[in-house]
Amino acid sequence: MAAKLDYQWHLRKIMADRGMFSTTDLIAPLEEHGITLSSSQVYRLVVDRPERLSLKILMSLLDILDCTMDDLIEPITAAGAVKKPKKVAAGGASAAEGVGDLRPKRARIAPVDR
Repeated sequence: MAAKLDYQWHLRKIMADRGMFSTTDLIAPLEEHGITLSSSQVYRLVVDRPERLSLKILMSLLDILDCTMDDLIEPITAAGAVKKPKKVAAGGASAAEGVGDLRPKRARIAPVDR
């Protein structure tokens, strides 16, 4: 089975290495590259890991921060890449797995005499 890949976003670290400690420090350089983002959009770009990113924004970030793609995005293997073994159907699992002997007793409902 092939390992599932994920990535880490290092924009905040690279900005700190370049002396840019506020997320709004990116607004003016991005506007010089023709990209207009609000302060909340820039904040989400810096703080969160983007799921979708425009190539224009990515290339502008690489130019502004004078870094490479490898510096900004680090590929890693996904945390949940290892599959857990499938559980066996009723009666096939050992007592150590699941609820074991902790099964509830079936309720018996007796008729009520009136």
